[in-house]
Amino acid sequence: MLMPPALLIPVILGGLLLVALGIRRVYGKVWLFRTIFETDTPAGKSFDVVLLVAIVVSVVAVVVESDPVLRVRYDRPFDVLEWFFTLLFTLEYLLRLLCVGSPLRYARSFFGVVDLLSIVPSFLGLLVSGAHVFLVVRMLRVMRVFRVLKLGEYLQESNLLWDAIVAGRRKMSVFLLAMITLVTVIGSVMYVIEGPEQGFNSIPVGIYWAIVTITTVGYGDVAPVTPLGRFLASVVMLLGYSIIAVPTGIITAEIGQASARQREGLLKPAVVCGSCQREGHDPDARHCKHCGAGL
Repeated sequence: MLMPPALLIPVILGGLLLVALGIRRVYGKVWLFRTIFETDTPAGKSFDVVLLVAIVVSVVAVVVESDPVLRVRYDRPFDVLEWFFTLLFTLEYLLRLLCVGSPLRYARSFFGVVDLLSIVPSFLGLLVSGAHVFLVVRMLRVMRVFRVLKLGEYLQESNLLWDAIVAGRRKMSVFLLAMITLVTVIGSVMYVIEGPEQGFNSIPVGIYWAIVTITTVGYGDVAPVTPLGRFLASVVMLLGYSIIAVPTGIITAEIGQASARQREGLLKPAVVCGSCQREGHDPDARHCKHCGAGL
């Protein structure tokens, strides 16, 4: 007799927790933290490689599984593969909580939420059954692609990109504000020129057309007909090509500066704070500059 899902889930989680506690007892909390969160050791590099492969394979399996023909033909292998990765990522999540200084803080962090989202759908799928909730089951299956977000946690280059985005956030905010103002003005003008007769029933429709046009997408569902409207559209199209280069230039410049800081040794990206999981410390730092905990 199979165990009810309501009891099976606690049994699985309890067993994995015992395994995680055993691993921490054998290897120690410090070694476990350096292996999971840092990449400057052979064990840390091997851990990252294994997790990278697991993430990629699991996401590919989810994507392939969405094909109805393959799902019917390979139903059992897909289920086995899915639960293998679910148990693996659940064990990883528990190990992370057991080796950090503040488990609650990590659980509320971006990657902590991503880790949770990558395993919860499989467990919820055990509790959801019946043909009438097929859409809910499908949504839970699709949610597993959140595992792809875990990739950024194991790529040092992602830290460089994130530092560049944070450094250029004010410039990007000004750029976005200017873009919002521009498309609002252009959409309003196009609404006046074309009017409801040509499909521009309201200013929001005009703003939608302006966004689609200035981003060079051009769906064509709403288009100007009058000569003046087409002239304005031509100007907006040419303007769109020049505007695309603005955010690219901002991020590129910030990436260059962040890369230069790392080459000069002003940052120490490999060291992760055990309390707040923040990086980018000075080479000679002994305490975290964000929370003050010892490194």
